[in-house]
Amino acid sequence: MSNRVPYEATLKVRDTCLCLHAQRAARALARRFDDALRPCGLSNGQFSLLMALNRPEPAKPAPVAALLAMDRTTLTAALKPLERDGLVTIETDPQDRRGRLLRLTERGHAVLLSALPIWQEVHAAIEAGIETGLPGLEPDSLRAAMNALR
Repeated sequence: MSNRVPYEATLKVRDTCLCLHAQRAARALARRFDDALRPCGLSNGQFSLLMALNRPEPAKPAPVAALLAMDRTTLTAALKPLERDGLVTIETDPQDRRGRLLRLTERGHAVLLSALPIWQEVHAAIEAGIETGLPGLEPDSLRAAMNALR
C-alpha cells in the first residue's frame, strides 16, 4: 500500500474539480478586465469595489464586504490604495463613532465614469462569446448557477 496519492487522482481532480475550473475561469476573466481597465488606473477588483460604493449614501463596510464576498480585513486592505489615490474616503460614522462610512470622492466618481464604458464593452463582448470562444454561452443561466453556489 502506497503512502502517496495516485497520479490518476490528480488527473481526475484536474479534469473534474468544479472549484478548480471556477478559479481558472475567474482568473481568466479577471485578467481580461484588468487589462481593459488598466488605462483608468484600476484593476477589476478595484472597479468592483468602486461600483459597490457608488450609491446615494455612504456605505458601511459590512454590507460592502458581503456584496464582494470579502471579509472585513480584506476589504480594509483593498480600500487603502483607493483612499491613498483620493478615490475613496473613510469617515467616522456620526451615529456610531466606532463605525466607518465609505464614500466615493469626486475623483472616484470621475474614474468610475471613465471605466464604466470600458467595462460595458468588454462585458458585452464576453457575453456575446466574442472574446471567450463561447458563442453558446447563456449568461443568465451561468449567473444563476454561480449565484446558487453562494
